[in-house]
Amino acid sequence: MTLSAATTGNARRVPWRVSLASFAGTTIEWYDYYIFGLLAATGVFSRLYFPEQDPATGLLLAFLTYAVGFVARPFGGMFAGHYGDKIGRKPMLVLSLLLMGFATLAMGLLPTYAQIGVWAPILLTVLRLMQGFGAGAEWAGAAIISTEHAPEGRRGFFGSFTQMGVPAGMLLANSSVLAVKAMVPADAFDAWAWRVPFLLSVLLIVVGLVVRAKLEDSDDFKELVAKKQTAHNPLGEALKKETKGVWLVVGMRLAENSAFYLYTTFSVVYIMRTFGPERANQGSMSVLIASAIGVIAVPLWAALSDRIGRKPLYLFGSIGGLLFFPLYFVMTDTGSALLATLAIIIGLAVFHNSMYGPQAAFFAELFSTKLRYSGASMGYQFGSVLAGGIAPLVAVALLNAGNGEPGWVILYFSVIGVITVASAIMAPETVKRVRGRLEAAQARDSLDSGDAAGKAGVR
Repeated sequence: MTLSAATTGNARRVPWRVSLASFAGTTIEWYDYYIFGLLAATGVFSRLYFPEQDPATGLLLAFLTYAVGFVARPFGGMFAGHYGDKIGRKPMLVLSLLLMGFATLAMGLLPTYAQIGVWAPILLTVLRLMQGFGAGAEWAGAAIISTEHAPEGRRGFFGSFTQMGVPAGMLLANSSVLAVKAMVPADAFDAWAWRVPFLLSVLLIVVGLVVRAKLEDSDDFKELVAKKQTAHNPLGEALKKETKGVWLVVGMRLAENSAFYLYTTFSVVYIMRTFGPERANQGSMSVLIASAIGVIAVPLWAALSDRIGRKPLYLFGSIGGLLFFPLYFVMTDTGSALLATLAIIIGLAVFHNSMYGPQAAFFAELFSTKLRYSGASMGYQFGSVLAGGIAPLVAVALLNAGNGEPGWVILYFSVIGVITVASAIMAPETVKRVRGRLEAAQARDSLDSGDAAGKAGVR
C-alpha cells in the first residue's frame, strides 16, 4: 500500500495544484447538490411539485425526493470506482462534473406541477437521481488523487482540500439562496427566483472543467498502468480482498454523514417548525456561519491527524458528537438564536469536522493503490445512503411521531453513533501503518542499492 510522495522542484508544486483542483471541483459539485436540500427544507419543492398534499406530507415527499439522490450515489461510486481503478482517476472526475452540471441546470429549467402535472415530480426525481450518481462518482476520485500526490507525512492536510469543498459548497449554496430571497419578494421567490441558484451553477461548472482538464493521475497509478497490473475486475476484487476496509468505512461514515445532514438540513426544518416561519432564515444563517468556520476547521483537523494520527481524532469526533447531539436540542429549544447557532457550530465545526477533516487520507490509506478507488467509493457511498440520505427524512418522520418532541430523533442518532464509535475502534491507525510500509520499502531500496554497488565493485 503505497502513496506517492512529491519531492523537489516542480514536484513540490504538484500536490498544491492537484489539491486546489480537487477543492474547486468538489466545491462546485456540492454547491449543486446542496441547493436541492436547502430548497426542500424551505418548502419550495413541496409547494411547487407536490401541491396536492398537505404541508407536512408535501415536506416529507420533498425530502423523499431529496433522499433518492443518495440511493444513486453507491451506483455512481461503484461505476467510477471500477473505471477509476482501470483507466484512471481523472476521466471519472470530469464525468462526474458533467453529470452534476447537466442535472442541476435542468432542475433550474424544470416546469412545475401546475404546468405539466405529475411529470414534474417524476422528472425532478430523475434529475435528483442523476445528481446522486454524479456525486457518488466524485468524492473518492477527488480524495484519492489528492492523497496520492501528497508528500509523505502530509496526506491528511492535502487530502482535506477535497473535504473543504463540502463546507465551501454549502457556504456558496446557502449564500446564493439567502441572497436571492433577500432581493425578491416571497411570492417572486416561489414563482421564479428559486431557479437562479441552479442556473448560476453553469458558470461554476465551466470553471471546474477547465481546472480538472489539467489534472494528471499519480505516479503510483501510472506505474500500475505501465506494468499492466491494474485490476481486471476492481469491484469484485475489492469486495473479496478489501472486505474489512469497505465495512469499516461504511460504519465510520454513518454518524459523520447523518450528523452533517441533521445539522445542515433537518435543523432548518426544526427551527422553523418550533419557532414559526418568521425564523425560517435563522437555520440557514446558522449553517452559513458553521460552513464558513468549517472551511478553516477541516484542514486544521486534518493537519493535526498528520501529527497524532487519524484514529484519535475520529474517536474524539464520534464519541463527542454522540454525547453532544441531545444538547443541540436543549440549546435550540431555549429560543435563543445565539445558542441555536452556537449549537450548530459546535456540532459541525468541532465534532463533525474532527472526523471529516482526516477522512480522505484515512479512508484512502485503508486500501491498496490497485483497489483504492473501488474500495473507498463503495464504503463511502453505501455509508451515505444508509445514513446521510435518509437522515432528514427519518428525523422529520420521527419528529412528527413525537408530536414535535425530539426524543425519537435523539434515539435514532444514538444508535448510529454507537455503530460509528465501534467501527472507529476496530479501524487500524493508518498513519503508522503507511509509515511502516514506507520505511520498509526504503530499507529494501537501500539494501538493493548496496547489493548493486557491491556487485559493481567486485566486477
